[in-house]
Amino acid sequence: MNPYRAAIALAGGLLTLGLSVYGERHTGQAFVDELAAKATIAKDAAGGQDVGLRFENEFGWLTRHPQLSGGEALSPQTRSAIAAAVVAVPGIGGITWRNRDGSISDTEQASLHCQEDVERILETRTIRFSEASARIESGSERLLDEVADSLRPCVGSIIAITGHTDGNGNPAANVALSRARADAVRYALIGRGIPADGLRSIGVGSKEPIAGLDPLDAANRRIEFSVIVSAPVKPTPIDTPGSG
Repeated sequence: MNPYRAAIALAGGLLTLGLSVYGERHTGQAFVDELAAKATIAKDAAGGQDVGLRFENEFGWLTRHPQLSGGEALSPQTRSAIAAAVVAVPGIGGITWRNRDGSISDTEQASLHCQEDVERILETRTIRFSEASARIESGSERLLDEVADSLRPCVGSIIAITGHTDGNGNPAANVALSRARADAVRYALIGRGIPADGLRSIGVGSKEPIAGLDPLDAANRRIEFSVIVSAPVKPTPIDTPGSG
């Protein structure tokens, strides 16, 4: 290649790379600034006016997983309420709360009993699908909104979504249908802001009927949630906020 043209191509490539980095940085900064403004309002409303809020990790990377600090004089109930209020802000992936000595507080990790909350929601209501289909019925959309809100504090853990069927029909087909329904719920939750990399869908067909219930009973058709790994949230760069 002509050296002159090679130099132009190199300069053009460097310029493109520079603009890309600049754009990503500034887009990320705007995103974090918006999150920080909403999170500040949420924590203050929950009684955390003196609690610090940082959207950078120890390396200076912008992150969707903020660190809270201070508030040692607050009651455990108030600290938990502040943590829950911040986690509930759409776009935030989870929080850690650091004590004055730099250690992470165990009591305000983002788990906040979310599995129990989801189980209570689903005690009397069921995510419904069209017959013999993985299409979620429109009447379950609001229920999925509630499930997503309850799972949000668990971001940073691995959440299993398990599909079950009753014992009617072909066992292999039931396993496939239960997995497809679990996948449909997973995608619905991703669309509601739950990061994809923390969701696992499983289909077990009719192998695990509800205890004491006839395996052929339609009530065995259900979706269950469980936190299978409970781990502290690790701040990550916000290359693609909300995606997984």
